[in-house]
Amino acid sequence: VFLKEVFPTIVDMVSHLADGTRYNIKIDDVDGLISSGTPGVQLTWMDARVGEWVVTPRMGKPIEVNAKWIEGLAFIASMAPRCGVPSIYYEKLLTKAKKGFRRFWNDELQFCFDVIDGPFGNDATLRPNQIFAARPDLGLLSQSQSEAVVKVCQKHLLTPAGLRSLAPFEPGYTPSFSGPSSSRDAAYHQGTVWGWLIGPFINAHLATFKDAKRASQILEPFKDQLSNECFGSINEVFEGGGAQSAKGCVAQAWSVGEVLRAWTLLNPGPPAKSKSQSKPKKIKVPSKL
Repeated sequence: VFLKEVFPTIVDMVSHLADGTRYNIKIDDVDGLISSGTPGVQLTWMDARVGEWVVTPRMGKPIEVNAKWIEGLAFIASMAPRCGVPSIYYEKLLTKAKKGFRRFWNDELQFCFDVIDGPFGNDATLRPNQIFAARPDLGLLSQSQSEAVVKVCQKHLLTPAGLRSLAPFEPGYTPSFSGPSSSRDAAYHQGTVWGWLIGPFINAHLATFKDAKRASQILEPFKDQLSNECFGSINEVFEGGGAQSAKGCVAQAWSVGEVLRAWTLLNPGPPAKSKSQSKPKKIKVPSKL
């Protein structure tokens, strides 16, 4: 019932993306990918800005935006018939976008471009955003490509407190998150570790290597963060260098949420009982939600 009620809004969202929205956000007719960005505006989650300086502009086609776009398209295409909407448009768009996504693979470096079709071409900077695509079940990268992405992120970005936002060998890498707000904002996505990124990393590792034991070992250090600065919670960010000192707010919802989600992936509960085992309670569904 809920899906049928919200599906017209979902369809409307795709239509607006096809037409184009402010900040030049639109579906590229050629490859089906989402492109975005105008000078002086920060749009992705890497949104730090110091005065008029956009620290990490990422104009073009960001990889994590398009990985989630294609995942969403797959859901829309599969659910459309159940909601009385023809699926052919979404299926064709999904096929086009998946084909277009292949261009993110950087064969020379053996990992993905962070952004393609930007003002200066493709951006090969090693950042954690490609981890959202490193799941063979999504059909965006091959098994070997997914393995390569997880390995390079593990080698250069993974810390006991999450993933660095920029590899230490990249120009502009800033290991310290300290000083006035302008200095901290300049470091926010230039090497600072984000705790929430451990969730997508565990997701990718588990989907790629099918090794729950190893993935659990990677998540294990987060137990120490629960008694670090705010008992029972996890900080927003951590320094990229040294011992990853906790920084930012002491209790960040997406840090906590992604750690819990990763833990649930690795420790699934007992399977739900079948209808023959237990009778479900009758629930009165309102005509309108």
